[in-house]
Amino acid sequence: MPSHINGIVIKNAVINASNNLANNKKIVDDMNVFPVPDGDTGTNMSMTLSAAAREVLPITDESASAIAEHVAYASLRGARGNSGVILSQLLRGFSKGIKGEEKIDSTLLAKAMKSASDTAYKAVMKPTEGTMLTVAREAAKYAIKAAKDYPDVIDFAVAVTEKAKQVLDKTPEMLPVLKQAGVVDAGGKGLIIIMEGFIAALKGEEITPLQQQEATAQKRTEQIDTDKIKYMYCTEFIITKKSLNYSTQPFRAAIETIGDSMLVIEDGDIVKVHIHTNRPGFVIEHAVKIGELSDIKIDNMKYQHSEKVACEPPKKYGIIAVAAGEGLENIFKDIGVDRIVKGGQSMNPSTEDILSSVESLNAENIIILPNNKNIILAAEQAAKISKKNVNVIPSRTIPQGISAVLMFEEEKSLKENKEAMTKALSGIKTGQVTFAARHSVIDGKEIAEGDILGMEEGDITVIGKQPNDVALQIINKLADEKSVVITLFFGADISEAAADELSEQIKLLYPNCDVMAHSGGQPLYYYIISVE
Repeated sequence: MPSHINGIVIKNAVINASNNLANNKKIVDDMNVFPVPDGDTGTNMSMTLSAAAREVLPITDESASAIAEHVAYASLRGARGNSGVILSQLLRGFSKGIKGEEKIDSTLLAKAMKSASDTAYKAVMKPTEGTMLTVAREAAKYAIKAAKDYPDVIDFAVAVTEKAKQVLDKTPEMLPVLKQAGVVDAGGKGLIIIMEGFIAALKGEEITPLQQQEATAQKRTEQIDTDKIKYMYCTEFIITKKSLNYSTQPFRAAIETIGDSMLVIEDGDIVKVHIHTNRPGFVIEHAVKIGELSDIKIDNMKYQHSEKVACEPPKKYGIIAVAAGEGLENIFKDIGVDRIVKGGQSMNPSTEDILSSVESLNAENIIILPNNKNIILAAEQAAKISKKNVNVIPSRTIPQGISAVLMFEEEKSLKENKEAMTKALSGIKTGQVTFAARHSVIDGKEIAEGDILGMEEGDITVIGKQPNDVALQIINKLADEKSVVITLFFGADISEAAADELSEQIKLLYPNCDVMAHSGGQPLYYYIISVE
């Protein structure tokens, strides 16, 4: 009956939980209330946790605190979508709760769960009850009370997970939309799957992935000739050994798998180290075990390569926009956006993707336009991590993002630009036309898989069979006597002829409006509609 667990157990728990979630992510995805093909909860949580699992896989440290720190760091950068960001904050809070502890018992686990819940709640501006936040909070509250009754950590984890399941079962009573759809909260379900993976690790069981995991490390961010740079940081320093008897072999073995161009040159009690790596902190952590460090130099090679910072002064502003589709990307570039982070519906970029774009820009002030409500938290997280002056304009749609950029003026102050760009968001009405990815019931309306869905400001208000018919109905709902411009961004599955036909219909119905159609090339969404 184990009363304590160490870092190795936590490492195995993270790997188990990641595999368990990957194996069951479709179950979680299918629980999403909205049937539209957006970035799904299970997929986003799975990709976030898999980033943490990859990080700890090569680590042999037995300290619970050390492993938890690695997990928190990797999940923060790998977070995708709102559910992924919330999960990363739970893991960050867990790490804070056991800081400095080599081993942890039921009492410390409970404390860590409370810290996890508190941290996640603070990260969300307007927490909604009946979500994974509620499940985490109530499980932590129970854990604090139950810790003394369960000295065996396995029994404790099982009891807490059972409590979490009971809370999950009640989420439909807290959120009417869940009750209407006949499902429990998807994020909460994902959290239970993670906890079950944790329990399996405590019991010494291994959960293996049922299929090849996604290649989550692919480049989603547009860069400037940096694709061939695999390892970002050129790390150099000198170690003065504590004793001549200290061997550098364990140090070499620890770092050789996390970089290239490695040199570890010994000269008496002096060791010169050079390596290209993405984890300079890991290298330094192992180096201090040998002796004192001096002449530490860590250079971001991608940053230097892409912006030639040694030669070029930073410009006043840099703008980043998230978009999917060649046409939309070109539109943003044409109106002055510096970097495009590829992403949107069904492909939410990670915090790391956004952060990479931020770091590639040589600018005093950086403005990010997420252009999707499920990407705003990841953008805000990237802004917190970066040491640069990063500002997020919370655009929820592509039309809002375009309108915000058009209000930007180089000669104005950052405060003036932020105010003008944020104000522009409310001056745009957005419509979207897509298809139902799954059967669902919304506001009492039966939706069959494959139905064409029309949305006003994210709410499904039209159900039909033809994209053009649905688009026209949505425009009739959005446009009024005050409307002056109607813009269509047609997707990859709509021909130019079909878009032109719809444009002509709109011109006849709204002769006082300027009507424009642009090829957006976006996947999954037949039309994105802007009315202003």
